[in-house]
Amino acid sequence: MFGRSLVWKGTLQQLQKEVSTITRVIIHPKYRTIGLGTKIVKETLPLAGTPCVETLAVMAKYNPFFEKAGMRKIAETKSNKHLLEAMEKLKALGFNHTVLQSQKHNLGKIMKVGKEKVIQILTELSEKGSIPRKRIIATNKAYPSHKEFTEKLANISAEELAKVLKSLSFLTPKKSTFSGETARTLKL
Repeated sequence: MFGRSLVWKGTLQQLQKEVSTITRVIIHPKYRTIGLGTKIVKETLPLAGTPCVETLAVMAKYNPFFEKAGMRKIAETKSNKHLLEAMEKLKALGFNHTVLQSQKHNLGKIMKVGKEKVIQILTELSEKGSIPRKRIIATNKAYPSHKEFTEKLANISAEELAKVLKSLSFLTPKKSTFSGETARTLKL
């Protein structure tokens, strides 16, 4: 985690012994907005068994319950500039970023505007070298080159392209790293 490197200076062995991670806090919609997430985190921190607890939150801007539970924000990663530009170009074609995770939505828009326009946006994004190509399109290589990426794009179906856009949507949100000290004091 990016934020961890700002506060953690120990070894990997120390990290494994002294840091716990909250991976998800999920509250049933019926019980949201009553402070239950904050209460769960606040009461669980002292029970973690490690001096420090960390988490990564995508929705922290909209639901700051980790901070309300006593954790402190360490860092916030920014969305990639080129990726945001590509998202704006997709928006101009009629794609809605909030539902880009829906392959059905993406397929409908691709059929309307044509694969070529979408592929052009992804090609330009890949040229800038600012996306993890392997994360948005399946290839045989761990780190496909721009050429390999565009060759794969040229030969995919509209359905596969809709899936590529879904994968792309997961790369855009800002992520916040939080750290919370438990009953013991964290030695930095």
